Amino acid sequence: MRAIYFIVESLIGVFQVLLLLRLLMQLSRADFRNPIGKGIVQVTDPVIRPLRSIFPPVGKADTASILALIIVAAAKVLILQLLLGTGVPPAVFMLRAVAIDLARLVLKTYLFSIILNAILSFVAPGSYSPAQSILASICDPVLKPFRRIIPAVAGLDLSPLWACIVIQALLLVI
Repeated sequence: MRAIYFIVESLIGVFQVLLLLRLLMQLSRADFRNPIGKGIVQVTDPVIRPLRSIFPPVGKADTASILALIIVAAAKVLILQLLLGTGVPPAVFMLRAVAIDLARLVLKTYLFSIILNAILSFVAPGSYSPAQSILASICDPVLKPFRRIIPAVAGLDLSPLWACIVIQALLLVI
């Protein structure tokens, strides 16, 4: 039973990350012509496209993507509770669990994006990579405040390190 729980949680979690990446790419105005961006759109479109016809975007925020992310998080919590055999949880528990799940998802996605972006900048500095293009556009809004406060030391940008420390601290609080 633990294996089934793990598989279901992992598959839904991967889809949640793809939905979140699509939303973050839209908010940061990342290049969707990028092969990775095209792949993310192609995988998430079957869920987002029907919602978009009902819920149009409001300003910069794509309400269909936000709603899809909330629906998938609620489905994940519900399915995992049913797999545990506890039955349908009360509404208050569902709201709290979905909020915590989404907060942890956003923080972990930013954490891993910042780490991958930093690693790619060391491996191939100055060269073009589709992954680095998307990661840079996603991570820049988080790293900009740290870059303003913490100057580069001998040409080394330490803002990813401090951003990761703050994100880890927030994950511990949640």
